[in-house]
Amino acid sequence: MLRFAALLFAAAALEAAPNLVVLLADDLGYGDVGVYNPRSKIPTPNLDRLAGQGIRFTDAHTPDGVCSPTRYALLTGRYAWRTRLKRGVLNGASAPLIAADRLTLAAMLREKGYATGVVGKWHLGFDWPLRDESKPQTVENVDWSRPLEDGPLQHGFSYQFGLGKPAWTFVENGRVLARPSVRFDLTHLPAYLMGGNNNKGVKAAGFEFERMLPRFTEEAVGFIQRNAAAKRPFFLFFTPIAPHRPVVPNKDFAGKSAAGLYGDFVAEFDWAAGEILAALDRSGVGEETLVIVTSDNGPEVDAYRRVLEYGHYSMGELRGVKRDLWEGGHRVPFIARWPGKIPADSVQSEVICLADLMATVAGLVDYPLPANAAEDSYDVSRALFGEKIEKPLREATVHHGSKGWFGIRQGGWVLIDHPTGDNNNPGQNAEPEWFRRERMAKTHDRPVELFDLAADRAQRENLAAAHPEKAAALQALLERYRREGRSVRR
Repeated sequence: MLRFAALLFAAAALEAAPNLVVLLADDLGYGDVGVYNPRSKIPTPNLDRLAGQGIRFTDAHTPDGVCSPTRYALLTGRYAWRTRLKRGVLNGASAPLIAADRLTLAAMLREKGYATGVVGKWHLGFDWPLRDESKPQTVENVDWSRPLEDGPLQHGFSYQFGLGKPAWTFVENGRVLARPSVRFDLTHLPAYLMGGNNNKGVKAAGFEFERMLPRFTEEAVGFIQRNAAAKRPFFLFFTPIAPHRPVVPNKDFAGKSAAGLYGDFVAEFDWAAGEILAALDRSGVGEETLVIVTSDNGPEVDAYRRVLEYGHYSMGELRGVKRDLWEGGHRVPFIARWPGKIPADSVQSEVICLADLMATVAGLVDYPLPANAAEDSYDVSRALFGEKIEKPLREATVHHGSKGWFGIRQGGWVLIDHPTGDNNNPGQNAEPEWFRRERMAKTHDRPVELFDLAADRAQRENLAAAHPEKAAALQALLERYRREGRSVRR
């Protein structure tokens, strides 16, 4: 009888649990979305409307200032610096970062009966079959006729549509749709449009960069429609490469913003979000779906150029950009909607981290997390549902920059365990002197930076000399988290 009652309770819990749709923008800044920045030069009507229908977090953070480690932490609930990836990101030929026995958000939900789909960018490493096992995983050495040996399908996803790095070609469920065979060279374009390894490479015949976001959107909508029609709960992880470089908005979005091609690309991402929201409503599952829209880190360094050229601040009132330990590198938009559960048009100031998604969803679907999973993930559902939080839900939050430097946030205080929070390249992409003066940020000679964000969100004045005891306490807590291999007690 007790076992039967437990089964009934589990079935009821699953029935009450929502579908989950997570839209993870790429390099979208805190100040790019209209509802976060009234002076934004970019129209984002769908995201603004979503915020009006749900909750907007003002103190949400990525676990890292760059892409791969953020995606790892979101899907596992564990900081990526605990893995082999101590700085930077994976490259197109990197081996998988998620261990075979590591529980992921997708695997957890699949155990609970969900269809699990990822559409867009993976950036957590692929393991392709090779023509010559003694040579590295390059475009020429991959055997494109055979399926992926390690990718999203090996880490909990039942459906995958994305890119076949190290080449530019679409991959569905581990198989390329067209073999990459065409070399391209886009070095004639400005660096801020393409940048880095995106200027040259190999693509499939007919592959067009401008078609990536529309194609990803089509596949995401199809995933929703199929599973809604089958009346099966689903988790969609939508991760398009937008507005990340290559900055390739379609001609239909040309001039939609007053912030150049980047702004037009953000407007196209907003359109994609609108298409997904419309698909949920058309399929009759909008009321039973938790939708989250956020970003994997702050805006790219060309955000400084947009300030000068367009008067648009992708970082909003924050200091720092992608890669940085300052707030602009990891404080991101975070909007959530679940009709009837999340109060409409609400604002939440509680500090959360994208790593918290794992524990929060585990609570929603009644999944007991094992001790060796989600070591840095807190259940923040109380904040998600709009409760007033008297005691912080997180003891502290670790920040991590692209150079491998650390920071830690507790309450209103944040320590950067380095002389500067600038993790971009000095003399090239570092914070410009004119921007530092504009923000009235004071120079200092201290070995660390300590800021009181409650009084100084723009991080103008380093208080390490005035509050050495606070800096020391935060350093000690950071070292404990690093030493013990977890920051959450369960």
